[in-house]
Amino acid sequence: MSSTELSGTPAAAAAVAPTVSAVGVAEDEVLGSVGLPGLTLAVRSRPTAGQGLDPALYVHGLGGSSRNWSALMPLLGDRVDGEAVDLPGFGESPPPDDGDYSVTGHARAVIRLLDAERRGPVHLFGNSLGGAVATRVAAVRPDLVRTLTLISPALPEIRVQRPAVPTGLLALPGVASLFARLTREWTAEQRTRGVMALCYGDPARVSEEAFRHAVAEMERRLELPYFWDAMARSARGIVDAYTLGGQHGLWRQAERVLAPTLLVYGGRDQLVSYRMARRASAAFRDSRLLTLPDAGHVAMMEYPEAIAQAFRELLDERGGS
Repeated sequence: MSSTELSGTPAAAAAVAPTVSAVGVAEDEVLGSVGLPGLTLAVRSRPTAGQGLDPALYVHGLGGSSRNWSALMPLLGDRVDGEAVDLPGFGESPPPDDGDYSVTGHARAVIRLLDAERRGPVHLFGNSLGGAVATRVAAVRPDLVRTLTLISPALPEIRVQRPAVPTGLLALPGVASLFARLTREWTAEQRTRGVMALCYGDPARVSEEAFRHAVAEMERRLELPYFWDAMARSARGIVDAYTLGGQHGLWRQAERVLAPTLLVYGGRDQLVSYRMARRASAAFRDSRLLTLPDAGHVAMMEYPEAIAQAFRELLDERGGS
């Protein structure tokens, strides 16, 4: 096992809460879809700097979407051919026919996408819930993963941070519908400000234009008839994954990951504890740790330059493209 640590700062540059994109969609991004039996996945891509680059896939967190990666993707366009997926029931992807929103169900959707597109092995990125999903994919299908980059991954904690408790409560039957009724009068702007306060290390860094994009996206999602169901079932899936033991437990699966792994933790993360960084770097056998003291839960949206630089160094160390 090898582990190296970098300490990032602004100058150097949702465990499981709903995240909203504070990044406007770039004009050169393309949103397509991949149809699979019982499943349709929206996939966001952008032009690359050349042909023959290694493929990459980006997986968002609970309540997020492929837009959460719009700040990081262009910074790596000269090194990887990247796609960002909307997990089932999120972003532009409709719910899965089987209603499976478990971590395993989301991982199965990612695996089916990679198998269908024949893009593997990929450089796999995951944030929060997406980090748990990516960990499971890397453990059960090592042939599909070249490297693994996990940003505040939702791996089980014994002492869950207090701000993460309400999201966990969404897993209880009836709580999501109750919360929806109780907050019916909340505006999309109020909801967006609340989520940003929870997910960002410093919400003041978000520009007015980016905030308007985020509010518009929140308004669109709230109109979806399956929004709360997807949130509740996915939250339940995370809680179930936290309590699962044996070889299917996420920490046991982390120990099975063979791919070189970059771990990113924010010092101001209110949802995934900063103290979990050391445990994660010990669990993943070939890991390096990037700590960003001023970042919150969505470091790829706050400090994309720092993450891009750390990923480039990971590739350079291992002779990547």
